[in-house]
Amino acid sequence: MSEGESELNRPRLVQELAEDPGGELPEQFVCTETPYGLITASVPLMDIPVIDFSLLSASSVTTDDEFEKLQSALTSWGCFQVINHGIEFSLLDELRENGREFFKLPMKEKQKYARAVNEIEGYGHDMVLYENQTLDWTDRIYLSVNPEDNRKLQYWPENPKTFREVLEEYTRRLKVIVEALLKAMAKTLDLAENSFLNQYGERPIIYARYNYYPPCPWPDLVQGLKPHADGTAITILLQDEEVEGLQLLKDDKWVRVPIRPHALLANVGDLVEVMSNGNFKSPVHRAVTNSEKERISVAIFCIPEVGKEIGPIDELIDDKRPRLYKTVKNYNEIYFKYYQQGKRPIEAVKL
Repeated sequence: MSEGESELNRPRLVQELAEDPGGELPEQFVCTETPYGLITASVPLMDIPVIDFSLLSASSVTTDDEFEKLQSALTSWGCFQVINHGIEFSLLDELRENGREFFKLPMKEKQKYARAVNEIEGYGHDMVLYENQTLDWTDRIYLSVNPEDNRKLQYWPENPKTFREVLEEYTRRLKVIVEALLKAMAKTLDLAENSFLNQYGERPIIYARYNYYPPCPWPDLVQGLKPHADGTAITILLQDEEVEGLQLLKDDKWVRVPIRPHALLANVGDLVEVMSNGNFKSPVHRAVTNSEKERISVAIFCIPEVGKEIGPIDELIDDKRPRLYKTVKNYNEIYFKYYQQGKRPIEAVKL
């Protein structure tokens, strides 16, 4: 294991490799098999549960049906597509297009926002923490959005011109949606509506990650994003509008996640699995490469406030279902170390 990242072990950017005709694939990217099976296995397309967000706050018989659908999605899938969420489609399109335009800028311009050694935020590739770490076929720009006083604006692109304001508006709108979802999730377990929010806190941490997957000449050898579950409370993903790539591990088998135009994919993170005492599961997922088309997505990671102790909610512990998880604090500090080794950090907090 290395003692942290250095300039010597930083990989070439994926976009540079993709644009180098006749270039060779660095050994660090080669991964034909994972703990969850071969990366080239045939994978079926399956419908993911769809939740009408507008019905979760309505007062009607239909609302009860929607809560039942939500509970089923949370317990059997750990994720769901959110429709009628109230965010204008034009804002979603601009958010995605800003990301696409940024990655198409000249390298000299993008390097103004380059991630520093041993820093998570900024433009580039993920940190290389281990000598045997398998690298993903994605470049990204990773930004802290909330709390506002934690922002490192030196990493926020000023080109495209609307990049900053669109990201701010999008995350402002998502904060409201995420809080409403956490209340609805509590209701499905017959809990007080603030049960999850009390641990989530009033100053949650929110990161944005724009993921760029250029065409990959070696799709049978390379992962777009290694299999993992998220170390969040909730993750909200805006998928590419045309190109598939996200896959989910369901009942120990990979399934392809369909594109639903302008829907938001909500994903349970490890910390809601802990809070729910395992009633809700944080799903393992991955991204695959495409040999012909580029793909872009925007993930928003919603993490509890710094210093909050996260543990199973008391009402969910009884003789029939004993406590399954330890109490954890600042879970994200250990998350990346496990993630880059292809391990699940939640295993370390199970009793």
